[in-house]
Amino acid sequence: QVQLRESGPGLVKPSQGLSLTCNVSGASITMNDYFWTWIRQPPGKGLEWMGTITSTGRTYYSPSLKSRTSISKDTSRNQFTLQLWAVTPEDTAVYYCARGWGFLGITIDYWGRGTQFTASS
Repeated sequence: QVQLRESGPGLVKPSQGLSLTCNVSGASITMNDYFWTWIRQPPGKGLEWMGTITSTGRTYYSPSLKSRTSISKDTSRNQFTLQLWAVTPEDTAVYYCARGWGFLGITIDYWGRGTQFTASS
């Protein structure tokens, strides 16, 4: 059974950076054909795909977030990390990590439980 679990700060002040980590168990993040993805859902809004990293380390980002987003992975720890710089209150959301497959991994087969993040002073 594949399990993903997000961890990171729940509160950051505007203009600061956010770093979230997804720990994966039950599958290796080096497995071919899978994408390790970050998705968020702001309050009262739909899901927003943020970006993804492949088993070989190639990354793809949402155009609207590309300038201040980075996704990396640590294969020794079987985890991947989201960094989001210069946060604003509009970045307040529940953040999910997930495993996807197919074109850019948009077909999700496993989700983390999500972690609430708030950007507020």
